[in-house]
Formats: sequence, C-alpha cells, structure tokens
Amino acid sequence: MSRLTFIGTSDAFGAGGRRQAAIFVETATGGLLLDCAPTTNTGLAELGIARDAVDAIAISHFHADHFAGVPGFLLAAIYEDRRRHPLVVAGPAGVEARVRGAADAIGSGLAGRELPFALRWVEPPAEQSVDVGPATLRSFAVAHQPDSCPHGLHVESGGRRLVYSGDTGWFDDLPRHTRGADLFVCECTFAEPVIPEHMAYSELVTRASRFDCERIVLTHLGTTMTERRGQLELPTADDGLTLEI
Repeated sequence: MSRLTFIGTSDAFGAGGRRQAAIFVETATGGLLLDCAPTTNTGLAELGIARDAVDAIAISHFHADHFAGVPGFLLAAIYEDRRRHPLVVAGPAGVEARVRGAADAIGSGLAGRELPFALRWVEPPAEQSVDVGPATLRSFAVAHQPDSCPHGLHVESGGRRLVYSGDTGWFDDLPRHTRGADLFVCECTFAEPVIPEHMAYSELVTRASRFDCERIVLTHLGTTMTERRGQLELPTADDGLTLEI
C-alpha cells in the first residue's frame, strides 16, 4: 500500500458541496476503491483517476451514499472504458443482489448485458481475511443501522494496514480494531451527538488516547463538522486529499 486519495468526504447530503463516500487506495499491485457513491465517477474524473485503475471495489454497507455508484461504475466500464481486465466487487452478504437491484431501480439494469471483463462478487466473512484484488480485507461489525448490513474494513497490502470504519456510532470495541494500524479513517458526521448510528467529534476526541494507531483522519463530514474543518485537534479529510501510507 502506498497512497490513499479521498474521492468523496461528505455525509449523505453533500455537506459543503463535497462528494459522497469513496476512497481510492493504491498498492504495488493495483487499486482498490473503498465505497462507491453516486458521485464517484465524477470525482474520479475530476481527480484524474481512471476507472481502469480500480481493480476492486469494497462496500462497507448498503446505504445509497456508499454503494449506489456501483451500477454507474459498471456501465461506464462497459461502454465508456471498454474495460477488459477483471473487477472484484466485495461487500456484505447479498452484495450482488443489492447492486443488481439498485441498477434495476435506476433504469440501468445489468441483466442481459454482456460484460467484456470478468466480474467477481465476494462476501468477506466477519473477522476472516480474504484476498480481494490487490489487497487483503477483513471485515468487522460496527454500530450502524442493522438493515444496511454495516461493517468496517481492515485493508492490508505490502505490510501496511488501513482501517476504515464505514458508517458507525461509537462502540467500546472500536479501538481494538484499529490497534497497530498505519492509518484509521473514521467517519465523523456530527460535531456533537445527534443520532447513535453516526460518530460525533466530541465522542471521538475525548477517547482519542484509546486508539493505538499511527494516524487518524476523519471523513463523512456533515454540516457541523464541515464548518469546523481546520480548527480541530483531529485532522479532517477533504475531497482530493492524498496521503502517503
């Protein structure tokens, strides 16, 4: 793992005029996209990242601002990019059915379309490592709406480890999952607690000493967090931010 670029860093509502959840991770053997919002194709194009550079997509949960961009990504890969090399899409149980259902719902169904590239669907079991394209993934349970099948992700490649929270409220076991990570990318929608299914900065910063990891960067920023960017003890991400790992 060498570099990470934030494609989208807003909450579900585009706070601050930013794009929704997507992070591009570059490794020595290929690229991995963590989440794929409806704004992801636009973000990749604006940042000069080719869809062909994405060898795998890993979905954290089934809320639209995290996975509903996959149908558009696939159609663009077929018709715009003329993609020929394989793509892996990983996610919670039922990921293929969820993506196909979303494609049908927006009038861009995948049924009957001939794919010019191999497409593989993977459902990483909780707490078990699975090779997904250029990285090894391990999922873990988080505190978010259960019907969205939420989980966080450990991403390992080249001896480096990234932990991505996906969407979650605070839960006491979270620091354990980040122990020893080179980077922890954590959602932080609110400045102060609003709903228990999303993290608030005041909850996170008072517990920062419990995280034994190299770095923490906050994303999925709602309006109250967007207004405080650059004024906080913990760093926040913006669309286009690139970090070396």
